Order: sequence, then structure tokens, then C-alpha cells
Amino acid sequence: MERVISLSKRMQAAADLVSQGKRVCDVGCDHGYVSIYLVQSGKSPRVLAMDVRRGPLLRAEEHVHKYRAEDYITLRLSDGLSAYRAGEADTLLCAGMGGRLMMEILEKDREKTADFEELVLQPQSELPLFRKFLRENGYRFIEERMVFEEGKFYPLMKVARSSGLSAKRTQESEKLCRYGKLLEEGEETVLGDLLGPLLLKERDPYLLRFVQKEIRTKKEILDRLGRDGARHQGRVRELTGELSLLEKAEALWGM
Repeated sequence: MERVISLSKRMQAAADLVSQGKRVCDVGCDHGYVSIYLVQSGKSPRVLAMDVRRGPLLRAEEHVHKYRAEDYITLRLSDGLSAYRAGEADTLLCAGMGGRLMMEILEKDREKTADFEELVLQPQSELPLFRKFLRENGYRFIEERMVFEEGKFYPLMKVARSSGLSAKRTQESEKLCRYGKLLEEGEETVLGDLLGPLLLKERDPYLLRFVQKEIRTKKEILDRLGRDGARHQGRVRELTGELSLLEKAEALWGM
């Protein structure tokens, strides 16, 4: 093969979350760079790279050929997991698409999704909704990371399915991350959905920067709305509640 391909910080973080030696199904592979890196670096013995669009898949084919990775990467046109066959991979990698679309992919092919040992996910939007979906559908968070690139924060997560007693024990063990009297009942779960349960538990420095940015943004919005508060009472209450939660999250770094 050619020299090892260089990835962006965001995509490097996604590749790093893949467990060593796992066969990977890369859904939404785009130009194929992560797939190529995974086999070049020896992280994965084989990758199934899939995309719903022919254009990116053709460019991925060119890149796979350029880096002489044809023996290790299979390219396939697929809408989500529609073209995936059970047993072809150990890890599902899904990065760079909206959270709601990612939820639809996981929901549409539940049996195929359950076939993977681990899922490495990097949703671009609707993160609280997406984390809540994972939590309510029996996924446990194994690892979370956040990177900052070109002025944007990108959270990533590695999750796996839990079931029955295992899922209950996982939820109970996560609640052992005690925050004293700072949080009221239920707020820990809300904050976990909002910011990431493991990022919070580990006091991730990039997450702190993200929280502080969100606090500044919400204060600025509240200041603008306050000039015409009578018309925006509902939104002001909503923002005030969100701000209170974020300020409590910020205080966790001092505990």
C-alpha cells in the first residue's frame, strides 16, 4: 500500500474508537478515507465501505485503488444497512450525518444493528435526542470523546447493546458517578443526554469549553429576548432552565 493516509481530527478520533482487530462496516463512507486508514494502520483486517450515493462511492473506489487497498476493502452501494448481510462485520462505524438520520438507520434494520459487537457513532446534530434514543433502546456507553476542529466541537461515542439485568446494572453503575447535592433528581440523566454521560463523568476539557460557549450563547439570547420579554415568555423560561442546567454542569469541573 501507499503511505498511511492522513485524516482530519474528527475522523481520526472515529477511527481510534474502533477496537483493534475488528471487521468494520463503514456506513456513509463518503470518499473512503477512514476505511483506507483502518486497513492501512492494521486496525481492521477488512472493511465494508457503503454509501447511499454513487458519486462518493466512485471517488472512494478511486482512492482505494490509489492506496492499493482493494484486497481489504469492499465497496457497496447501500441505503443505510439495506445492503449489509449479517455476519460481515464486528463494528458499525457511522459518522458525519445527522442524529435523526442515524436513528432511522439503526431503527430500520434492528436485526442487522443487533449483529454488531460495537457501534462507533459521530452524529452531527440533535445530540440530546440521539443519546436519549440510545439510552432508551438498551445501548451502554463504552467510551466517549470530543474533538475541536475548525471552530466546531464534535462529540463521538462507542456503544454496545445491553439487555435485561446487564442493562439495569449498567444504568445503576453510571449513577454511582455522584454529584452531591448539586443536581436534583432526574437532572443527571438530562445532562447525560445533553452533554454525554462519560464526557461528564471524566470531566472532559473540550466538553467544559463547549459548556462555557453554550452558557455565553444562551445568556446573549436571553439578553436580547429580555428587551421584549412579554412576547417571548415561554422561550425565556425554556432558555432559563437550560442555562441553569449548563451552569450546574460547569460547576462539576470544580468538584
